[in-house]
Amino acid sequence: MNGDGELDRLRREGRFVVVGASLAGLRAAETLREEGFTGSLTMIGDEPYEPYDRPPLSKQVLLGKATADRTVLPRRRAIEAQWRIGVPATGLDMAARRVRLADGDEVEYDRLLIATGVRARPWPQENEAELDGVFVLRTRDDATALERRLAEGPRRVLVIGAGFTGSEIASACRERGLAVTVAERGAAPLVGALGGVVGEVASGLHREHGVDLRCGIMVTRLEGDSAGRVRVAHLSDGTTLEAEVVVVSLGATRNTEWLAGSGLGAGPRGIACDAGCRAFDIRGIVTDDIYVAGDVARSPHPLFGYQFLSLEHWGNAVAQAEIAAHNMLSESVDRRPHMWVPAFWSSQFGVNIKSVGVPSMGTEILIAQGSRDERRFTGVYGYQGRVIGAVTFDQSKWLPFYQQLIETTAPFPLPFPTVDRRPEGQRPMPADFPDPSVPTHGPTVTLSGYSPADRRMTFTPAGH
Repeated sequence: MNGDGELDRLRREGRFVVVGASLAGLRAAETLREEGFTGSLTMIGDEPYEPYDRPPLSKQVLLGKATADRTVLPRRRAIEAQWRIGVPATGLDMAARRVRLADGDEVEYDRLLIATGVRARPWPQENEAELDGVFVLRTRDDATALERRLAEGPRRVLVIGAGFTGSEIASACRERGLAVTVAERGAAPLVGALGGVVGEVASGLHREHGVDLRCGIMVTRLEGDSAGRVRVAHLSDGTTLEAEVVVVSLGATRNTEWLAGSGLGAGPRGIACDAGCRAFDIRGIVTDDIYVAGDVARSPHPLFGYQFLSLEHWGNAVAQAEIAAHNMLSESVDRRPHMWVPAFWSSQFGVNIKSVGVPSMGTEILIAQGSRDERRFTGVYGYQGRVIGAVTFDQSKWLPFYQQLIETTAPFPLPFPTVDRRPEGQRPMPADFPDPSVPTHGPTVTLSGYSPADRRMTFTPAGH
């Protein structure tokens, strides 16, 4: 452990490096400066852009209401950093404390924060993925290219995967007046994130807005014409579908490949860290100079049985980055745990969907307020006799109340009469999540075991 003198030296003249120049990386850098760090700060990012906001990409940008270059994240303060953007990190030497870059350079550090996030999972057949008209949506460039193609008015768009992003893309297509088909291998849209009871409501939303929704269906092959443009999708029920644009929305892959062989506890599920954001090595021993934040992190949460949680959430990235930055500058007695309750929101087909907690852990759901038929309701999830999550459709005013119940491990079913005494609010029903061994598109919270050395997969997001 560093003594006070060493910590003071680090604060004044330490070399701090942040790999990942997006939301978590930027907020961490700002927090370091806010908390008095005056040493050198290097920001490394694989995209050639300064940090920008991703949620508008599948909303305003696809609708043509904003351009991708207008999504730059506002700065809370100057961070006086050396920016190495457009140059990916390719390796880590933990012993020498060096990050290797794609241009052959090496950057030395005293403290390292890894916030490399996730990338869109590509279509698995590489030659089909390269057809003109096949897109994913994660980056500024992705959004710009897809919006340009949608503006040309394709006869039909095929969206593969009906998680949150896939559903938002389908919503944007319908708002633009485009014919759209959604193919989802699960029983309903959002079923991996919110379960079948809510998925049924989401199915109704798609169909009411003119989406050709096909569930329990997989796309088996994409076929192009002689000019290399996508034209036809082959489906698992033996039918074919003509489409000029195909958007692959099969979830995300965590950006950890560059850490292979480094000795860090990193893999396809992310980088394991303790509640103070310190990374584990492959032996399960916590490091003192490497920290993790954002979508790439896997951290234990006491409210959810100390399971390691990977959270693809905007708010989590900010909160975890601030905790990581604080702890990078602190003695152990002053470090703080990251125990932010997951929260998520999506806007699709004119409805605001928001959730807190970990709905995908729930075995039961109670419609506590409102009505599913009216697409305006609050659903509360229960797990082993306690409230574990909640979701609202156009009723977000109730979320803080249910977040408090989650944080205080309140009993489930709710021990008080719900505000709304309609019949469906009287008793819980099975939440109807798919079998965890069957991949679905789009849980935003991934439960992944109890230890960085635990190789069992408890719940996995998208797969083809």
